[in-house]
Amino acid sequence: MSDPTRTDSPYGYTSPPPPGAGGFPSQSPYGAPAGNWQLAGWWSRVGAQLIDGLVIGVASTIIIVLLVAIGATGFLANDTAGWIGVVLTSLFAGLAVLAVVICYAPLMMAKTNGQTLGRMATGIRVVRANGKPMDFGYAMLREVAVKWLLFNVVGGSVTFGLAWLVDVLWPLWDEENRALHDMVVDSRVIRA
Repeated sequence: MSDPTRTDSPYGYTSPPPPGAGGFPSQSPYGAPAGNWQLAGWWSRVGAQLIDGLVIGVASTIIIVLLVAIGATGFLANDTAGWIGVVLTSLFAGLAVLAVVICYAPLMMAKTNGQTLGRMATGIRVVRANGKPMDFGYAMLREVAVKWLLFNVVGGSVTFGLAWLVDVLWPLWDEENRALHDMVVDSRVIRA
């Protein structure tokens, strides 16, 4: 006897798909023909994360080197103002790096409707299950508030990193390849 709530959908779902998962009548808001997209695999998500980490790391290094070099010019004079300059430019560099880390993914996702440079390179994108286009507020909620703050900072500090690890590995056994942060904000990662 078959389960009446289970559908073997051509869209990659074995349970009832979320609203909007079947696509839209003519064209979906994320650029793929209606109903012709597939869920992204775990390795493509890992590859995208590694590439995005590299992009953020390079941008952060450039910011730190430039700003600390500016502060170091006063430091070479070996006076108190030089020390203050190094401390202030180091603090400013830290704030600039934090801004890059926090804003990179949400800004990219809002401009490219769910993609970052890493996701572009691996051919995947994040979509909202309700079919609405990706905007900055939703991307900030997903990437910063839930993925980074909830699972990495808060959950990771309480569980010694276990919450982050479970979140990252969850797509391996979820039938819709969702991470825990995808479940919280109702998003999917698909092949672009």
